[in-house]
Amino acid sequence: MRRNWFNVVLVLFLLLMTIPAGAEHGMAIDPATCLGCHGDKISMTAFAASVHGKNACTGCHLDITDLAKHMRKEIKVQKVACDRCHKKQTAEHYLSVHTRKGVTCADCHTDVHTHQYWKGDKKIVIAKCIQCHDKEAGYRNSVHGKAVARGVQDSAACHDCHNLHDIKAVGNGASHDVREFHTRVCMKCHSNEEMMKRNNVTNVAVESYMASYHGKNYRLGFPERVAGCADCHSAHNILPAKDPASTVNSRNLVATCAKCHKKATALFAAYYPHGEHTDRKNYPILFWTFIAMTGLLTSTFAVFWLHTILWMFRGFVENRRREELLMAEHLHRAIPDAHKHYRRFNAQHIALHVMVITSFLGLALTGLPLKFSDQAWAMSLMRLYGGTAAAGHIHRICAVITFLYFAAAILMSIHFLFIRKDIPGNFLQRLFGPDSLCPNLRDLKDVTGMVRWFLFRGPKPSFDRWTYWEKFDFLAVFWGMFAIGGSGLMLWFPEFFGIFLPGWAFNVATIIHSDEALLATGFIFTVHFFNTHGRPEKFPMDFVIFNGQMTKEEFMEERGDQWARYEQQGISDQFKVEKSSGILYDFLFKGFGFTALFIGITLLLLMIYAFLASGAH
Repeated sequence: MRRNWFNVVLVLFLLLMTIPAGAEHGMAIDPATCLGCHGDKISMTAFAASVHGKNACTGCHLDITDLAKHMRKEIKVQKVACDRCHKKQTAEHYLSVHTRKGVTCADCHTDVHTHQYWKGDKKIVIAKCIQCHDKEAGYRNSVHGKAVARGVQDSAACHDCHNLHDIKAVGNGASHDVREFHTRVCMKCHSNEEMMKRNNVTNVAVESYMASYHGKNYRLGFPERVAGCADCHSAHNILPAKDPASTVNSRNLVATCAKCHKKATALFAAYYPHGEHTDRKNYPILFWTFIAMTGLLTSTFAVFWLHTILWMFRGFVENRRREELLMAEHLHRAIPDAHKHYRRFNAQHIALHVMVITSFLGLALTGLPLKFSDQAWAMSLMRLYGGTAAAGHIHRICAVITFLYFAAAILMSIHFLFIRKDIPGNFLQRLFGPDSLCPNLRDLKDVTGMVRWFLFRGPKPSFDRWTYWEKFDFLAVFWGMFAIGGSGLMLWFPEFFGIFLPGWAFNVATIIHSDEALLATGFIFTVHFFNTHGRPEKFPMDFVIFNGQMTKEEFMEERGDQWARYEQQGISDQFKVEKSSGILYDFLFKGFGFTALFIGITLLLLMIYAFLASGAH
């Protein structure tokens, strides 16, 4: 009893001795006084060396304002309010999943009296996190965990992905935020070329992912529709592919793919998730496919753009000469009944062409944003459609329409070759005859004559029912259905085709589908639009495909040989139209035609802008 009184007196004596010193430093109670009682739990030396060592105990324990009352336990000690100093961290923590789970500052910072500056040392962060998350899917044995343990500060630690205090709930949900998180946190480091270079890590994973269907959806802002980095490589236990425990090891690939593609097979899993078509050594099939498609694109555009430019100039000169002759009254060509209309296309042809226009524009409007997913206009279009999923549905509906009109074209061709009674000749005579869309020797003569006209070396050729460029357009549908349609079906039903095709076939299909679609849209919006509507003699639109009619003067001017053949056969009157198409019909279809033309030209300009923007980077 006497000893207890001695301790109390000693503490009071120390308090009286230290109050002046404490007051001198603005402290209500000197820490040494507190440690007189709490020294068994708190080391004075360690506390003084900690980040909080410059603070008084009452800087945190504000409720202890009277030492005597505190010693008599008349003051109830409250929890420390860290937010007085750590406002930013507290605000972040308040919105975090830790707060919702009841995890406080002290639950993580158990060493508050000995806490040191972490100085960016990731090992300290990991040591804190594993106090609770020690069994978090094997992070410490992953490539990241082992690298941090070796002292590689660039390697990902817990806070690089989850933040220090603003820790959001992740879970296994399919929400936008969760799906976006699965890739965003990985890209933060792996898209940093400087960081990857100094750590001898290739950057091809990011580039190839962003070039894939998965990456394009992520970049367009709809990651919930596709697999992210963590879905294939796992979130924490990320291991090299050669490690048997890795999710991307050859023995585990089927199970990894099956998380999204339920019917994945071993063949399906042979897909190259990071296949690079510029890597000839590792991906020769992709390399040569890309080279072949690039060659097809450049050669086609080179030939037909030159053809278009020459025609544009020659047509302009021809029109000027015609105007000069008319003004000089030197051009007189009286055509009897020049204003009479004749039928060039029937209702089937018109309906088929409307289907072509509708499906093609629908495919272009939904496909080009995916092709140029890094463009702001692509993101805007996808949001307009309601997301990539909605765009995908529209794309597939238009694809079905494409298959339907292709089937109709096949049936009409069979009917033309074998059934029609008004076309003379046998199968071969019909196939290579003047009414057929199949190329023949006459087309070589027409091409030569057209080139001579371009170069001012001869008159403009007189054509029969079909010109060589119209036949090219028709045959391009067959090639397009094989290339775009076939590859599109593979990408539409990958699990089915993965039963009997190796996974790398989908990489090939992606290249073909993308490049062939680029060829088709570029060709239609430049060459076809010019040949049909933009040439000087037809600008701004040739309406014949919508009402199927043309005047006798147009007929003789554009299809002179066909008119002469009909006259010789005595059948020209069979194609005479007694009544032209109505005003309302013309208004609606011309509106449709100009709308289609406007959409096509707009998409063309957006494509050009995208190429120029990518070239600038």
